[in-house]
Amino acid sequence: MSDCQFWLMKSEPETFSLEDLAARPGQTEPWDGIRNYQARNFLRDRMRVGDAVLFYHSNCPVPGVVGLAEVVSGAYPDPTAFDPESAYYDPKSDPENPRWMLVDVAYRGHLREPVSLKALRENADLAGLRILQKGNRLSITPVEKEEYDEIVRMGGGVEDRSP
Repeated sequence: MSDCQFWLMKSEPETFSLEDLAARPGQTEPWDGIRNYQARNFLRDRMRVGDAVLFYHSNCPVPGVVGLAEVVSGAYPDPTAFDPESAYYDPKSDPENPRWMLVDVAYRGHLREPVSLKALRENADLAGLRILQKGNRLSITPVEKEEYDEIVRMGGGVEDRSP
């Protein structure tokens, strides 16, 4: 696991929550709908099977890291880009030269206590965390191992809350 990278992936819990991921068959789901080129490049060029993910609930009463996931596939074309019925449809995306990619992620557990955005901001050891940088709106950002470990520590460790 020495080659493992660490990521923070945001999702609005009303759209797709950590609980939704835990309830999926095989506790695995494609991370679709990414329509930002920088986030797409992270998915396509840098994410690898085995990478660790902090699962972050955004745009909710108390945004923050709620649990852990793992990247369980390499990048492949996001089929929602080709589906006119999908909210993520992109008429300019070509199946022969796909513009948008995704990876599959698998549930790895809930933090015992969510780590709120406020708590992240108050921890001096996390000052470099990209999600805390002014103007950052990316739904996927790299995280340093030390930041990942500190957030898991702040959350009291991990527990399985599978349905």
